[in-house]
Amino acid sequence: MTGTNPLLQALKATSGAVERVLDPMLAVPDGPEARVVDAMRYAIFSPGKRLRPFLVLASSELFDVNRQQALRVAAAIECVHTYSLIHDDLPAMDDDDVRRGRPTVHKAFDDATAILAGDALLTLAFDILVDEKTHKDKGVRLELVRTLAQASGHHGMVGGQMIDITAGDHELDEAAIYRLQQMKTGALISASAEAGAILGRAEKRERHSLQGYARDLGLAFQIADDLLDVEGDPMIMGKAAQKDGRQGKATLVALMGAGRARQQAHMLAEQAIEHLSLFDERASLLRAVAQFVISRRA
Repeated sequence: MTGTNPLLQALKATSGAVERVLDPMLAVPDGPEARVVDAMRYAIFSPGKRLRPFLVLASSELFDVNRQQALRVAAAIECVHTYSLIHDDLPAMDDDDVRRGRPTVHKAFDDATAILAGDALLTLAFDILVDEKTHKDKGVRLELVRTLAQASGHHGMVGGQMIDITAGDHELDEAAIYRLQQMKTGALISASAEAGAILGRAEKRERHSLQGYARDLGLAFQIADDLLDVEGDPMIMGKAAQKDGRQGKATLVALMGAGRARQQAHMLAEQAIEHLSLFDERASLLRAVAQFVISRRA
């Protein structure tokens, strides 16, 4: 892909726009609590794909949602995603030293500060969502809060991480791995794509289409991530490779082999695209995302 690719341009624009929303919210205070805000800024303003915020904006455009409102929701979801990365990198979890091409937060600061920075980003996300600036309808705000809470809690991301941590104690079959991945990675991706429909008060069938798209996209994304762990270049990815094999993690790549897993990722990406037929050419960038997640190198 080249720098003129519309999707890459949109991802870059999303990154800048979300950072402009978050920057004043993370003004560094004068007191000793400044250290945790420095750590929050270090994490959230580091280079990243901003895929989840992009899904919020792209789904919002389908329903003519006010862009500033959509950006606030995108920023909230990026806060949750970044918190999860900070905590995943801790020694008690995946014990990673590098994230997005630079030292992880607990390496750049310390374990305690990293934990607090993650906690603060998580709580900031819900502070953003309940603000009237996000949407004038409190019912919409409540639904956004509920959707993000369910996606990030024990029914979603946190629960998936728990399954992942304990997976080494017993063998997981294909269905169990799909469930793990849907919870750990897919749930927040689903919430991101669904956010635009919530903001736009979309019809049930439109929301279901986006849910189906996001479910298959999230699974394809995780398989591609697992393939990169096996085959990727750490210098390009900005993080260590071949960790899953060393840690004995349950992945579809380990279960199926790289060839079959790659076929599965492509099939899921095609299914994701099929779910968007309801939206015709308006969903062109969402379709491009499905191809992007299985062809990326980082």
